[in-house]
Amino acid sequence: MVDNRYTTALVIGSVLSLLATVYLSVAMGTHNWYQYHSQPASNDANNGLDLQALQQKFEGEDVNERNYSDALFQLNGTLGLWWRCIRVPKHLPGKERKMTKCQAFTLPQQWETKYNSPGNIKSGEDLLRTYLWKCQFLLPLVSVGLVFLAALIGVCACLCRSITPTLFVGLLHLLAGLCSLATVCCFLTGMHLLHKISQLPEGMDYSLGWSLFLALVSSPLQIMAAALFIWAARGHRQHYTRMKAYRVA
Repeated sequence: MVDNRYTTALVIGSVLSLLATVYLSVAMGTHNWYQYHSQPASNDANNGLDLQALQQKFEGEDVNERNYSDALFQLNGTLGLWWRCIRVPKHLPGKERKMTKCQAFTLPQQWETKYNSPGNIKSGEDLLRTYLWKCQFLLPLVSVGLVFLAALIGVCACLCRSITPTLFVGLLHLLAGLCSLATVCCFLTGMHLLHKISQLPEGMDYSLGWSLFLALVSSPLQIMAAALFIWAARGHRQHYTRMKAYRVA
């Protein structure tokens, strides 16, 4: 029989795990990890032809990093793990509004090689940015996969009426939390390196988006869930050992 303290810990850990998975899934599917803020002067400097050219370079599925980065820098773009978006004018009768146009990164783009000069093959491969780009795509998927594996083991443990596998469940959640944290670190490091080698428009500013903070919050939630699962498993095992020794005595 499981002590009420351990049961409570398992329930709270499960809730934290569910919240962390939802937060990370939403973060992966949205495009607000990074936000660029172009000054009005930068936008006004582009005539209709230049604006159309930027959009064409941005929307193509085979565009290189230099092309879509320039559009992000100059058109108030937002960037995520799987999406990139820009704000373009939409002409309506008697007024002008801004509309958001988004383009998903294709699988080949997620595995593309990064270069010392963005988009320039002759500049040589940038190994660090290449690996960071691939890791920020793979690590959140690994994190979600570990949580689902942990949930499957937990269901099997419930069916078998055993708390012993909960220790392994806690370790899986700990690894998932580290993967979520590593995703954010890889993304921020990659963006910092990109900005260092890119020609940023004058007056442009950038900031972190809410999607990145969702991914960042999911990491401690997973780690707290892991701590609860591990504590419940070890505490129940020690309690069971003491009870068994008492009965033998």
